[in-house]
Amino acid sequence: MKYFEVVFSINTRADILQDVRDVLAAIAGETGFETFEDTDDGIKGYVQMDMFDEDALKASLADFPFDDTKISYSVAEAEYRDWNEQWEQEGFYPIDIDGRCVIHDGRHLPETLPSLSVEIDARLAFGTGTHETTRMIVRRLLDTKLAGCSLLDCGCGTGILGIVALKCGAASVTGYDIDEWSADNTRHNAVINRVEDRYDVLLGDATVLDGVERQFDVVVANINRNILLADMPRFVAKMKPAAKLILSGFYRDDVESLKQKACSLGLALEDMVTDGDWTMIVFG
Repeated sequence: MKYFEVVFSINTRADILQDVRDVLAAIAGETGFETFEDTDDGIKGYVQMDMFDEDALKASLADFPFDDTKISYSVAEAEYRDWNEQWEQEGFYPIDIDGRCVIHDGRHLPETLPSLSVEIDARLAFGTGTHETTRMIVRRLLDTKLAGCSLLDCGCGTGILGIVALKCGAASVTGYDIDEWSADNTRHNAVINRVEDRYDVLLGDATVLDGVERQFDVVVANINRNILLADMPRFVAKMKPAAKLILSGFYRDDVESLKQKACSLGLALEDMVTDGDWTMIVFG
């Protein structure tokens, strides 16, 4: 299997370089990139040759949310290797969320397990609970009365949010992801956590929701701002009248545009939480 190695150079302030890396990786991931490595001034991304859509990448970069940042890139052929080998071999250490939930992999078991624990077999760090946006949504789910509820996870990644919801009493979860590996990984993690019979996983972008006839009590989406703005009408169409929409994956500076979009669709802002520069907002 042949891959392109795309080297992104970021020209920005040193104090926001890592934040820009995170957003760039999220945006590139939506265009087919599988994994990333940090460089001194940016990141390297790897994408299968037959999956590389340079026009989509350019369009995403043209609307990059950091106005004072310039990004350039170069493309070269890369020999195939297991880009995620180190993560697969080393895994990650248990992540304790406020003493209420522990997220761990099969290699690193916590010394004591709380009443709610989630095992994730992940090949990438995003979606394990190490990222601020994931932690904020997990906390919100822990604080939400989910017994008997249905939940839609838009861009399910590892499946962690849906699995947490099911372990908090949700009756069913539907998740989708544009990346085939992520959809498969979600199914795998649902089996590990013995919730596979209540977790329906779809492959595709938000257009797959057009074929979903049901509506949901809770809709969560941990995706970058541009995707949230584009897909929000489809999210709202799948919400029950009293449903909640929980969004993260963006910065405080993005809140106003997301709020305006949600309000235009008949929603009202109910809560906003920040962790560093990352933000989560809840609409109802």
